[in-house]
Amino acid sequence: MADILYKYNNQVYANITNLCNCRCTFCIRFLKDGIGNADTLWHQVNPTKEEVLEAIRNYDFTGQSELVFCGYGEPTCALDTLLEAAAVVKNEKHLKVRLNTNGLGSLQNKKNIAPLLAKVVDTVSISLNAPDEESYNAVTKPQLDGAFDAMLSFAQECRKCGMDVKLTVVDVLPKEQIEAARKLSESIGVDLRVRKFT
Repeated sequence: MADILYKYNNQVYANITNLCNCRCTFCIRFLKDGIGNADTLWHQVNPTKEEVLEAIRNYDFTGQSELVFCGYGEPTCALDTLLEAAAVVKNEKHLKVRLNTNGLGSLQNKKNIAPLLAKVVDTVSISLNAPDEESYNAVTKPQLDGAFDAMLSFAQECRKCGMDVKLTVVDVLPKEQIEAARKLSESIGVDLRVRKFT
């Protein structure tokens, strides 16, 4: 069975599903089976909500201040599990919660999920990936129509709900695209973080 919780760069991550609604050209899951101390993050069968909750309750978080929901799938594709697991992290483990996401959770779940997330999530890191819809579709290969606009709208809704929101791009982009992404982020009132490609 794949790891549900794993450590990478001294942070703990929760790998709650392998389902994803994008096929990003740079996705690490197409390059290797695991990351950090996880030999594999490929679930043969996606874990149940109960298995995720048990893994969190039994994990020793000594020295940790945050749990990050990020694995080899999009966490909002398992929204019920994400919400309950994040509540356990906050209320029982007394940790902060960060969600690393492609920002398509509201589109995927056909409703605005930002108010639900705001009850249990402190920080939302959203993969912008490209500064315009054409480039975004080429790199991210979303499986849902209207993904680019939906992702930007999700970022704004999360900010309105009081969460700390960051849009991110990977540092392999040309400088002009990174600057265009920064301007786009500023135009919707969200900070941009340039992250290193692992």
